[in-house]
Amino acid sequence: MALGNFSRVTEFILLGLSDTRELQVLSFTFFFLSYAMVLLGNLLIIVTVRTDPKLSSPMYFLLCNLSFIDICCTSVTSPRMLVDLLFQKKAIAFEHCIAQLFFLHFVGASEKFLLTVMAYDRYTAICKPLRYTVIMSRQACWVLVSSCWAGGFLHSIVQTLLTVRLPFCGPNKIDNYFCDVPPVIRLACADIYVTEWLMASNSGLISLVCFLVLVTSYTFILVTIRAHFTEGHWKALSTCASHMMVVTLFFAPCIIIYLRPFSTFPSDKRICVIYTVFSPLMNPLIYTLRNNEVKASMWKLWKRCRVF
Repeated sequence: MALGNFSRVTEFILLGLSDTRELQVLSFTFFFLSYAMVLLGNLLIIVTVRTDPKLSSPMYFLLCNLSFIDICCTSVTSPRMLVDLLFQKKAIAFEHCIAQLFFLHFVGASEKFLLTVMAYDRYTAICKPLRYTVIMSRQACWVLVSSCWAGGFLHSIVQTLLTVRLPFCGPNKIDNYFCDVPPVIRLACADIYVTEWLMASNSGLISLVCFLVLVTSYTFILVTIRAHFTEGHWKALSTCASHMMVVTLFFAPCIIIYLRPFSTFPSDKRICVIYTVFSPLMNPLIYTLRNNEVKASMWKLWKRCRVF
């Protein structure tokens, strides 16, 4: 059945972060610079890892994939938001809104799973060093990364189907700067009690469970480091601290937004900025400034580029 048979609404109105022109100009400048830095920073990490044979360990393979996901994640929301801020265009077609929702949850859930895999990688490297190369072989890494993408796709399909099946026949104003499940389903002309619980049990529990697994992994790591503290373990501890900063920036807002059915607050759209813009922006800084190997490789890459 055609999508239009479900709904008389053909477009939604994105209210954005602010309706004040001065704040919109400031927002455009900030988000444009942030998006440019996300693209350049994460692309630099990808190129550095791919061109330096010394960065061939599973940790850097996973980091390269994280950078790619961060580019995808911020590209789902930022370009549309920048166009809206620049041209005062607030309307988004129903089909485009659903597509944005689908890709947001696709890459968002994939990143949650990937961060969990990265924590498992650090746990294996520190707690099971003698078996690390066997457990985290290149083939195993590809399987784990593919599973992250498959899990994200499955999650997103469920979220999208929960949204598309609802009738939209009246209000069409979304108090946010992008289309997401919670604000969209609240515009439906139907009882969404079951849908909100399914949404919370899907997105919310995925965020919470992944976060708890991450905390558990890093707890085991800290216990192991405390029992056998060496200079190498100090380096591992620094790496884990970087990971925890990324995890906190990404998971805390997701848990706040998605593990809370039947309620919405004006501050929600500002919280969304943390995991859609700020987290992808901070990842390159956190992983490069606290990692001497990556910084050294980037410096060598810069010197090679200057030669040409």
